[in-house]
Amino acid sequence: MTLTVGTKAPAFTTKDDKGNIVSLSDFAGKVVVLYFYPKDDTPGCTIEAQGFRDNYEEYQGKDVVVLGVSNDDEASHTKFKEKYGLPFSLLADTDRSISKGYDVDGGGYPKRVTYIINGDGIISHVDDKVKTATHAQDILATIA
Repeated sequence: MTLTVGTKAPAFTTKDDKGNIVSLSDFAGKVVVLYFYPKDDTPGCTIEAQGFRDNYEEYQGKDVVVLGVSNDDEASHTKFKEKYGLPFSLLADTDRSISKGYDVDGGGYPKRVTYIINGDGIISHVDDKVKTATHAQDILATIA
């Protein structure tokens, strides 16, 4: 069962695709789209990531931070980002602590779930019925 709207988003600290330490608290005051996906460079995950890439300018225009999370390590994330020109950060959840904290751990791979976290760190939207082809636009419509 995913976390519900109105819940305080669980804090986390991990490494991104560049090896930088990233914490949720780094984005205090900003809207964060935290999207969990099963695995780098697989068909559905690639389509979903390309959607966020293709709509990234619109996310930036709304001052929204997009973060992708999977259990892949930094090296895998770097290859995935470079291959598809992804302009947003991918977070490495190799110990599955973030997936577990957000209740999306599928026992090997994270479930495909997206959380919108408001500037106060509260979950304002949960999408656990992701349509990979339209997901980035669906989330943008929610933020509008």
